[in-house]
Amino acid sequence: MLAPPMPAIMRPAMLPDLPALTAIYNHYVVNTAITFDLLPFEADNRRPWFDDHSSSGRHRLLVAADQDGSLLGYATTSRWRPKAAYDTTVESSVYCRPDVVGRGIGSALYSALFESIAGEDIHRIVAGVSQPNPASVALHERFGFRPVGVFSNVGRKFEQYWDVAWFERPLKR
Repeated sequence: MLAPPMPAIMRPAMLPDLPALTAIYNHYVVNTAITFDLLPFEADNRRPWFDDHSSSGRHRLLVAADQDGSLLGYATTSRWRPKAAYDTTVESSVYCRPDVVGRGIGSALYSALFESIAGEDIHRIVAGVSQPNPASVALHERFGFRPVGVFSNVGRKFEQYWDVAWFERPLKR
């Protein structure tokens, strides 16, 4: 049985959030194949990633915080590829603190994120999901992403190769 949805405050990330953002991400780096980074980060090393996002424009970084201000998770839209013709395509991702997974935080973050970029010059949103990850696949499908293909054995982590399924959706459905 799933736990009831958890109340959360959605807001743009601020620089003081960077240590908590890094801690959330590092859990997935160290313990899962959800991300293909192999070594955990120090918050200072994540600053360029943080600076690539803003509270306006195509590339956003939103956080979910509890009533006490502790971060529960975050969602981003980021540059997909560096060539200018791809500028209207963004890649989305969402990461939740492990103790709140399954409590609706990822869904709340994606809802807020996609609402926040609704007026931006974005044509497509893409997402790569390492496999197997049925919860992430279900989340993306709930938000209107459709599968477009699987790259087989493209990431090596924990001494094995992992597939990545790719999904896409238009910004406006």
